[in-house]
Amino acid sequence: MKKRFTLSVRVGEYQKDGQTKGRYQNVGAIMESDNGQFILLDKTFNPAGIQDGKNSVLIHMFEPKGKAQDFGPEPSFDSNGEIPF
Repeated sequence: MKKRFTLSVRVGEYQKDGQTKGRYQNVGAIMESDNGQFILLDKTFNPAGIQDGKNSVLIHMFEPKGKAQDFGPEPSFDSNGEIPF
């Protein structure tokens, strides 16, 4: 299987060098196998938890960085580069 895209939702904002940047949480991936493409979602992802005042959830697709092609979503990091547990 090959990871085609990382699926992420915007969960907040932060300031860096005077600019407002988005904070994203990875919620899954679009994978590709010999049988075609499919979506792999983190089973703990709850779209109802995204509080942005809208009736839908926008999921962004990002191409994976580097050569990392694993079987699940990449870990999400906070603005300090740490995994938020």
